[in-house]
Amino acid sequence: MTIRSKHAGRVALLALAIVATSGCVRGLTSTPGDAPNLEEWVANVKARPAPPLAPLPVMQQFETFEYAAQDIRDPFSAVFRDDGGGSGPRPDSNRRKQTLEQFPLDSLDMVGTLHTGANMVALVLAPDKVTYRVAPGSYLGQNDGRVTGVREDRIDLVELVPDGAGGWLERPASVALEDN
Repeated sequence: MTIRSKHAGRVALLALAIVATSGCVRGLTSTPGDAPNLEEWVANVKARPAPPLAPLPVMQQFETFEYAAQDIRDPFSAVFRDDGGGSGPRPDSNRRKQTLEQFPLDSLDMVGTLHTGANMVALVLAPDKVTYRVAPGSYLGQNDGRVTGVREDRIDLVELVPDGAGGWLERPASVALEDN
């Protein structure tokens, strides 16, 4: 009997679910009698007047300006360049740049020295992972740094830096041997 009562409860639950579902489906289907109400409602909505549009924003009138600087001197013309006239050190614009001048001075590492008789040559590792030979008179860094001396533990050089007033100042600098 317990088996029949379990089946009877399941059958009753299934019948209830079918009845409830058929009621939902019936509400979703339309009958031919519902179509005139729908058409009437659509016609009413279309017959309503459209809401008014917001007014367009007022355009601001800007004051015109006439650029009349054609008669004023040109600050970029060659007449106003300071190409020579002062005393003191100046970078040589005709000198061909050397390879190590494309790198900042602090990115160059001295890794050793070579002795060739009385002359000493420094070995410098550049950021491009190439080791270059540097002797007195060579140039390093981006500030026209001319090598004045090569020692066992450092390279001494003099850089030319702008002084802010159109001239140039010599500034001593050095690249020390890296301790590895």
